[in-house]
Amino acid sequence: MPRLRLALAQSNPVVGDLLGNTEQIVEAARAAARQGADILVTGEMALTGYPIEDLASRPSFLAAASRAVPALAARLQEEGLGDLAVVVGHPEGPFEPRLLGTSNAPTAIAQNCASVLQGGTVLARYAKHHLPNYSVFDEYRVFIPGDELLVVRVRGVDVAIIVCEDLWRDGGPVGRVLEADAGVLVVLNASPFERDKDEVRLPLVTRRATETDTVVAYVNIVGGQDDLVFDGDSVVVDGTGRILARAPQFAEHLLVVDVDAAEAAQAELPPAVRRVELAAAGSPDRPALDADIAELADDREQVWNALVTGTRDYVRKNGFRSVILGLSGGIDSSVCAAIAADAIGAENVFGVSMPSQWSSDHSRSDADDLAERLGMPYSVEPIAPLVEPVETQLKLDGVAAENLQARIRGVILMGLSNMHGHLVLTTGNKTELAVGYSTIYGDSVGGFAPIKDVPKLLVWELARWRNAHAEARGETPPIPRGSIEKPPSAELRPDQTDQDTLPPYEVLDAILDAYVTRSLGHDDVVALGFDRETVDFVTQLVDRAEWKRRQGAIGPKISGMAFGRDRRLPITYRPTE
Repeated sequence: MPRLRLALAQSNPVVGDLLGNTEQIVEAARAAARQGADILVTGEMALTGYPIEDLASRPSFLAAASRAVPALAARLQEEGLGDLAVVVGHPEGPFEPRLLGTSNAPTAIAQNCASVLQGGTVLARYAKHHLPNYSVFDEYRVFIPGDELLVVRVRGVDVAIIVCEDLWRDGGPVGRVLEADAGVLVVLNASPFERDKDEVRLPLVTRRATETDTVVAYVNIVGGQDDLVFDGDSVVVDGTGRILARAPQFAEHLLVVDVDAAEAAQAELPPAVRRVELAAAGSPDRPALDADIAELADDREQVWNALVTGTRDYVRKNGFRSVILGLSGGIDSSVCAAIAADAIGAENVFGVSMPSQWSSDHSRSDADDLAERLGMPYSVEPIAPLVEPVETQLKLDGVAAENLQARIRGVILMGLSNMHGHLVLTTGNKTELAVGYSTIYGDSVGGFAPIKDVPKLLVWELARWRNAHAEARGETPPIPRGSIEKPPSAELRPDQTDQDTLPPYEVLDAILDAYVTRSLGHDDVVALGFDRETVDFVTQLVDRAEWKRRQGAIGPKISGMAFGRDRRLPITYRPTE
């Protein structure tokens, strides 16, 4: 069997940064060439970052991206890397808008492409066939689908090239891979992280490898882009389903692997398949590589790393050097502070304790303890002197007076943000956001929400995991025991706890999982065995809080149904069920 050396570039692009993303690809090409690779494959849209959303409808952006592809080919040639075949993901356009039956939006002017570069030129291009239009994806609206499979022949092996969703759909280009009798299938991906997604993704890659009797090389991008987190986890699987190589999650990595693939047949190509001959790059006498197979972390570590990656990249890619957040001594702000410290360094995380007349002593001491454990800059700003004149002048009482406290805290954080250039982190969790258990323009103030997609019970679970992780490494556990063990409370009135007005979190999170994440109707939730009156109460809270969520900060998506681009419901809504 012929042997190919594949290099998969698991890069972390920034949307729109053509120069920076080009440098990432060139650096990966240098490393791949040093290791004698025949082909380097990047992730989907690695040249522009992903998703580009409505930038796909901007002719000037598309023209710049299209020019960057031959420019990259020329750059590789200039640097002595022209012999290496590079498959790069990028958008191509602008084209004239066209309607292909009912297969795409008539206003689309771009294609989602993979181009093959070698010898200083662009030798061939593949356009993604299947354009996802579900969950966070909206490609049907902005891209024109392709209709031809691309196969490149190198070192006597036929290598088929497809993009992301094309692997997930039966038939189409995957069916043509088998018809073309390719020995290797490379798949360029921008596949966002979700909990347990690997339980679907890896079996799919394995199934396609066995169905097509090919080596499948699946390369994914990594890093945070707004509310999406890409976990990498690139993998190579042979035709028996055996993992040959696997990249680590949440890290930039060049995965290089030797694959023994079937020799290319000389049969005539089936319809809608194009083949291009490439020159061999690496030496045929190179020594074999050791297997590079990263271990997959457990669920809690994966979630924590996703939250850290999303926070780090949002801060850095948007030009912030530091963040600021309120420290109440509670579990949510403690976990957010620990995430931020892991993301950008504790010295860049500024905590502010803002006690009121109702704040308990243990809340203040827990906030002090957290700051000391993390080694973060910390200050105390009592809010009573600011609350009293506003409350008196407006004659506020009850909920209005309670919400004023939260809004004064928001004013303090935004003032310090404006003064010092910090990004404000808002610390609400998914359960609170679901039922509207937050003060808009108060504790919802902020530019990024690290635990926005984390239910309350999982917040506790992550806190315990992070402390145990620190202890196992001989480090100080970052989160005070008191923050984990005490009953959660907004402390806006004497002896207040969350459970004064909400069901127990074990019940609440289960109902929300059914109603929000699984999109079950009210009666279907009741049929699961929940008390009807409790379901009535919770679903009404969820429906009424849509207007708050629409105005909230974005945060890392870790579930199959996050608030934001995943879930688009009307604000003005009168349910009939």
